[in-house]
Amino acid sequence: MRATLIHGAGDIRVETVPDPAILSARDAIVRVTHSCICGSDLWPYKSAPAAAPRRIGHEFTGVVEAVGAEVAGLTVGDRVIAPFMYSDGTCPHCRNGFPTSCNAGGFYGTGDREGRPVDGGQGEYVRVPLADGTLVRVPADADPALSPALLSLSDVMGTGHHAAVAARVAKGSTVAVIGDGAVGLCGVLAARRLGAARILVSSRHDERWKLAESFGATDRLTTRDAAEAEELVRELTGGVGADAVLECVGTRQAFDTAVRLARPGGAVGYVGVPQELRDGHAELPLRLMFDRNVTVSGGMAPARTYLPELLDDVLAGRLDPGPVFDLTLPLEQAADGYRAMNDRTAIKVLLEP
Repeated sequence: MRATLIHGAGDIRVETVPDPAILSARDAIVRVTHSCICGSDLWPYKSAPAAAPRRIGHEFTGVVEAVGAEVAGLTVGDRVIAPFMYSDGTCPHCRNGFPTSCNAGGFYGTGDREGRPVDGGQGEYVRVPLADGTLVRVPADADPALSPALLSLSDVMGTGHHAAVAARVAKGSTVAVIGDGAVGLCGVLAARRLGAARILVSSRHDERWKLAESFGATDRLTTRDAAEAEELVRELTGGVGADAVLECVGTRQAFDTAVRLARPGGAVGYVGVPQELRDGHAELPLRLMFDRNVTVSGGMAPARTYLPELLDDVLAGRLDPGPVFDLTLPLEQAADGYRAMNDRTAIKVLLEP
């Protein structure tokens, strides 16, 4: 089959690799119908050292082609969504709603707990371990036009929703969103879905702002300077600040800005993959958080937990994150997709094998 591999910074290639096979009784083989490039894929694209090539990609939807002997909830031919990590759905962390910490789970494109290969999502087929706990079935009669929206549920829509939940977005609240990438834009949708009355979005790109506005954003912040952004938000909110802030970038500047925009007693939901770490740690504005009683919560989104409720809304026509995909390419042109997202000429690239 054909699959995307990263060889080093800026070096993405689509190559022929071995077809996946059932290696465990709990596996499923999924024929990928739609996959995509994530903003988090750009971090290795920008900085990975030259090394042995490895699979990449973690967001996909498709059709079940084969199942292991112990798979009980799926059959060949099922349409499915794969959240960005696989999990068994039964361990204590899964039962507590955090399958991203599953005792038996893991990431696509690496080895499983027994060292057996797991395919990346940007390919023609994927071996999905722990299929019953991972994959979510889509009704067979779901409108094909919903495919981009369904794909967004594998990661970015669930991640934007997690930011909103962590930031305690509630009906009538004022929300600020830091970041106008796919996750930030989905955060706008999530905030509106949870009843926010006002949504301020940090965006310096006209096309992204137009999309944010169509998703429910009400006010635009065009500065990247934290102090200037704080002053503007105070002006827009009558000196109060935002009830909830969604940090959807992952840089120290974005995090610091998010804390400054929150009102005293407000909350920040952070979902941007942390960058600029030192020995795995980042400096936090603890004094400001302490003085203002700002709550900070978030982390890696438990997309599998949120998938059923978000799927219901997509199927019912109440939620459509599909427009975050503004460029569709064949799998063979994955390298062009990476360049487009890296150059910010595309928000999010959908790949069709």
